[in-house]
Order: sequence, then structure tokens, then C-alpha cells
Amino acid sequence: MRVIYEGRLPLKSWADTLEAGALQQARNLANLSFAFSHIALMPDVHEGYGMPIGGVLATTGGFIIPNAVGVDIGCGVVALQTGAATVTTEQVRQVLARARELIPVGFQHHRHPQPWDGFAAAPQLPIIRQELASARRQLGTLGGGNHFCSMERGSDGHIWLLVHSGSRNIGLKVASYYNKLAKKINKKKKVVPPEYDLAPLNLEEESGQEYFRAMQFCLDFARANRELLAHRFSEVFAGAVPAGEVEYRVEIHHNYAAQENHYGQDVVVHRKGAIRARAGERGIIPGSMGTPSYIVEGLGNEESFASASHGAGRAMSRREANQVITEEMANAAMQGIICTPWNSDYAEAPMAYKDIETVMDCQRDLVRLLVKLQPLGVMKG
Repeated sequence: MRVIYEGRLPLKSWADTLEAGALQQARNLANLSFAFSHIALMPDVHEGYGMPIGGVLATTGGFIIPNAVGVDIGCGVVALQTGAATVTTEQVRQVLARARELIPVGFQHHRHPQPWDGFAAAPQLPIIRQELASARRQLGTLGGGNHFCSMERGSDGHIWLLVHSGSRNIGLKVASYYNKLAKKINKKKKVVPPEYDLAPLNLEEESGQEYFRAMQFCLDFARANRELLAHRFSEVFAGAVPAGEVEYRVEIHHNYAAQENHYGQDVVVHRKGAIRARAGERGIIPGSMGTPSYIVEGLGNEESFASASHGAGRAMSRREANQVITEEMANAAMQGIICTPWNSDYAEAPMAYKDIETVMDCQRDLVRLLVKLQPLGVMKG
């Protein structure tokens, strides 16, 4: 970790390299009048909207920033350890083919609403009510981008299943609605320079309370979405692979804000593309489609606000990846790993991401490595 003294507060960075755009966004965070102690930058940090992905911000005064949470509220990963020790290439292909039939990907939804008790507890907020009918058919859908279902060979001798997805369109709609509201309020109050794209709400005001309730619902929805995805994916796996039943699970989310206490101060911690890593807390840090992932245990390092990276982090934008990566390059990087078709989209190819081993080495004071997972087959969103 290195400390960069620029702005009102220092930047504490675990990244081996820091692109100019992400650095400027971190400086903006450090200059916020309500930012607390320092800004923590995880080793997977890269430029985002307003706040860098892989950034951790603590605020005082009840301030909460929709753009410091992100648009895919509650995106996260669930990891399932199965009783299977081996899986054949044919079984991997069979599982992926069957999972593709059961799990909608991209912009696909279920034809019929999916049951979840949480819908009955949805907040009485216009943006939530507007999206509920659509959300009922999106529950248990993978989405696109970097979302995936995968089979992995663990260093513990078990085959693991990973599912990465989030709050789908309802998270995006909530984020966009409240970021727009925050900008409108900030235009009057002038709390944050508009060019920062970090307009805040306040938990002591109705608008901030509304956003927090909406965000919490999106977190619950994202968790329920992963549970349904994991249930269906694991059922397919257990039906194809002997001893394939789930024996143990780990789940973690990123892209959220939480009320916590750090350095003796009650603060709102924003983790955008970062996971919580309290002492003894289990977590998951995925690599790319073609590189290892890790089951980890948090070390509770206060300098990162008890946080760690949420993955490998992008080395190039999606647009840049599709400009420079060819199908031949993507296939070569995935050699020996079975994956669903690219469909001319190479933004998730392994070379579009940072080296996961370097990322893990940079955060050895944040997490302890428990299980290394090597990808065998991937269903890409």
C-alpha cells in the first residue's frame, strides 16, 4: 500500500498501477468536504462514473452518494462447493447446454413472474413500484456484461460453482433515478462541484432515506436473484455429475453503502467494486473468464475500511477491448476452458482484465487466500 498526498485527504492505494482517470476521480473524492479519514483504492481500481470502481469512500454527516454505489446495486458472487472431485469435458458441456436452456441471459427475461417473498415487502416508492412487474420476471436471470455462471476446480479437491450477477434493471433504474434527484438537489445546495459527478443525498432528509430504502431492497433482490440462479445451476450440475450436490456456500456483494464505525466514527462506507473483508469474513474474488478466482478470508484491515478488491479489475474498457481483441485471441486465451459463444463481443476476454495474481499479491494485508479456483467451463452473460 502506498499513500498519495493529494487533495484534502490522502489516498491509500493498493494498486500497482493507477490510470490517470481513476486517479483524478480519487482526488475528487478526497476533496469532498464530508469525506472521512482517507480514500482507499483497491488493487483492481479503474475509472468509473464519478467514483472509480475499486474505490472505498467513508462519509460523515449522513451523506450518501448514489454514484459512489454504482448502477448495478448489490452485484456480487455466490460460490458453491460441491461434493464432486472431478468433472469430465462432456459433463461440462452438458451442464452449460442445460443451464443455457433454463437461465435467461442478456436482455432475456422469464416468461412468467418468479416467486419471492421479498416482493411483498417492497418499499412504497414510485421508482420501485414502477419496476416491480418487470423485476418479477427478471428474478433468476443472469444479465450481460461480466456476469457469468462457471464451474471451477478448487485447490481443495472440490469442484466449485460460481454465479456472478446483481440487481438487474431495477438496480439500474433506482441508481439513475436517485442520481438524477441528487443532482437536482446539489444544483441548489452546491455541496459538491457538479463536474465531480458525485452529487450526494443525506440520510437525515427524506430523499436520502428513500434512496437508502430503495438501495436495501435492490440488495435483497440481487441476493435473491443469485440464490435462484445458483439453485438452478447447481441442480443442473448435480443432475449431470455424481456427488455434485452443494456442501458449502460463500456469498458476497459489492456496489453498496453501509452505516459502519471506523476509527471510532460513525460513517457511511461506500464500496463501489469492493467487498467487505472483516477479520474472519469469507469472501470471493473472481478473476476473468479464463483466469483463477479465489475464496478468501478477510483480515479486517482498517486502512482499507475492512475492504478488498471485488475482482481482477478491467485493464481496458469494453469499447477498447472490442476494438483490439479478435476472436482468435479470445479463443487462445480460453484454451482448455469451455465457454458459450462470444457473439462478436470480446469485452470479457481474459486480456481485457488485470492480472489476477498481481491483484492478489497487492492485497495480502487485506485478505488471506483459502482456495484457488481454476475455470473449467463458463456461461457468459
